[in-house]
Amino acid sequence: MPVAKRSSYSYSKRRIALLVAMMAATAFTVASTSFGQSTGTPPPASGDQPTGLLHLILGHMDFVFITIAGLSVWGLTLIIQASIKNRASVFMPEETTNQIREMISQRKFKELIDFTETDDSFVSKALNPALKRAPSFSSMKEAMETAIGEHTAEQFRKIEYLNIIGNLGPLLGLLGTVLGMIEAFQAVQQTGGQADVAKLSGGISTALTHTFLGLFLAIPCLAAFGVLRTIVDRLTVRGALTAEELLLMIKPAEAAKPSVGGAAPRIAASPQPGVARKPLPTPAPSAAST
Repeated sequence: MPVAKRSSYSYSKRRIALLVAMMAATAFTVASTSFGQSTGTPPPASGDQPTGLLHLILGHMDFVFITIAGLSVWGLTLIIQASIKNRASVFMPEETTNQIREMISQRKFKELIDFTETDDSFVSKALNPALKRAPSFSSMKEAMETAIGEHTAEQFRKIEYLNIIGNLGPLLGLLGTVLGMIEAFQAVQQTGGQADVAKLSGGISTALTHTFLGLFLAIPCLAAFGVLRTIVDRLTVRGALTAEELLLMIKPAEAAKPSVGGAAPRIAASPQPGVARKPLPTPAPSAAST
């Protein structure tokens, strides 16, 4: 029952995130189409260039725009992949956990090793190195802790690229803005300070579009990184606790083996009936006793 409650809670969060993304996309579309008309200026004539934000962005495609567009596609791909993979039903399936628990209860350790070797769930990846260290329970626990640390770091590395893209977005936007401002002031210099105000403001607005693109790239990526980092942390902790619980189910059977083997030396060292001991050598008399 607790697992079902957590899964429903995670599904509700994903629905809210999807709704927010759809609202943001709708707001961007509306803003891009009505940006030129919101200032109260008349619509452009047939020979003039359109003043909408979307047309302004697409009309000045440089290397900064291409870089931001490429990072946007990459970031969206990472968000979709991480949202699909970082779910309890994929990350730690309940059917897999129940099957592992059943194999342990039936003492099918050979089948368990083969199953965890090919299974991609977090619990199987954490438990497989421990099973290969049997029968020493301390070695099994150490191997499982190492595997949990490695796979946890791997899951965090997969979403770390979103943090990198989010931090690069404003920097790329600032780079495009600086380059646009340089071009605008060069135009003023070439005209001897008599540049048209309309052309100068148009160049500045074009430069500021790079800042908008950088922020438009950074905000979703950083927000998704924060949410996904929390989800990965929660799932890895749950997976580690489940793997430790399964390992403790193996401990009684594995810990009994050393006690049987360890009793043999004590039995051999104890005096056996019917076997005469070799008498100890008598010390030689010393010179003082004579």
